[in-house]
Amino acid sequence: QVQLVESGGGLVQAGGSLRLSCSVSGRAFSRLSMGWFRQAPGKEHEIVAGVSWSGLRTYYVDSVKGRFTISRDIAKNTVYLQMNSLKPEDTAVYFCAAYAMSDSVPLASDRYDFWGQGAQVTVSS
Repeated sequence: QVQLVESGGGLVQAGGSLRLSCSVSGRAFSRLSMGWFRQAPGKEHEIVAGVSWSGLRTYYVDSVKGRFTISRDIAKNTVYLQMNSLKPEDTAVYFCAAYAMSDSVPLASDRYDFWGQGAQVTVSS
């Protein structure tokens, strides 16, 4: 059974930084493309960033380009989302998700096979 466990959320002031971690177990991490999604109150899931299982493809939504970085540690079966220059509009529950079908980064949440439990990120102004 594949499990994704997130950590690293919290409360930060605007302009600050946080790093989210997502630890994966139960499946070969090297054959999982990983995505970070977020969901703000009253809104749908939005993909924030993603990386294909080869690491050759990455994706960032325009609103986070230059501020967020997705990375992986294969040895630790962990994917990270480094978030810098945070803004109040980044406030949301952040989820990591895994896609096992190909070396790509789907943008639609319903393409992903496995999900973490979510981590709250709150950015105060």
